[in-house]
Amino acid sequence: MQSSASEAFCGNIISKEQLAEIAGIVATFPNLTRAELANTICELFSWKRPTGKLKTIECRQFLERLEAKGKIHLPACQQQYARRTNIKIVWTENSNYREILSKKIGELAPVFLAKVNDPSQRLLWYEYVDRYHYLGYRPPFGANLRYFIQSGNHPDRLGCLQFSSPAWRMAARDHWIGWNDELRKRNLQKIISNSRFLIFPWVQVKNLASKVLGLVVKTVPDDWNECYGYRPALIETLVDKKRFNGTCYRAANWVHIGKTTGRGRMDRQNKRQGKAIKDIFVYPLSKKFRQTLMQL
Repeated sequence: MQSSASEAFCGNIISKEQLAEIAGIVATFPNLTRAELANTICELFSWKRPTGKLKTIECRQFLERLEAKGKIHLPACQQQYARRTNIKIVWTENSNYREILSKKIGELAPVFLAKVNDPSQRLLWYEYVDRYHYLGYRPPFGANLRYFIQSGNHPDRLGCLQFSSPAWRMAARDHWIGWNDELRKRNLQKIISNSRFLIFPWVQVKNLASKVLGLVVKTVPDDWNECYGYRPALIETLVDKKRFNGTCYRAANWVHIGKTTGRGRMDRQNKRQGKAIKDIFVYPLSKKFRQTLMQL
């Protein structure tokens, strides 16, 4: 086991002793699958969600980061998982540019969010986002939900949404909430991030984006609770100041609470400077959101 810069899991610094235990488990049980190793390690360190479920997804990704750094050697991916994570996204005619859609928002009613569930929908979602979102498609970290934006009065999809784990640390957000490090580590998973929001470029409908954001706060908390067993207290998002001014978030009553420092969500040691400065917007999902986020 190599010793180097400290590692962190879900905002918690992992000690050298813990890393040694992890390496020992991986080496001792070479016939376990990666998911089984992740479950074992989560049980050992009580890495659980508020519902008591293990953080298997996050732990597996953490183990794969350790392997990429040469600190452990994992068993080979099972074929099914390999196909799901090492996706080669091909742009097909299914995501081709459409004719301009220019209508009033009322003409599209009802607008709704359709959760992406089956593999064919998921691949199409990847394709749209990779092709038309300025950040492209990247596998999200940890728990996530994806949606297509659809209309009951128009046959084609209108856009895409993704919600996933929040940034580990953002000074402006953490100050606004009132967190210290201990409270942040304990309650960070009660925040979710709107990590992708795409209205397709041919969809030119005034007020559609703010309408969608209104649907988000009514739809996503229940879906998250159904999928992961708890309701988030706050949604956050980052808006690239050089590309967007956040008008739709303001119109939907999201709160602008500050800016990022340009370090990136995974930077814990102030090394990755040069990232774009982004505006931070949040939407509290209950009147007692701060009380929830400050629980000991």
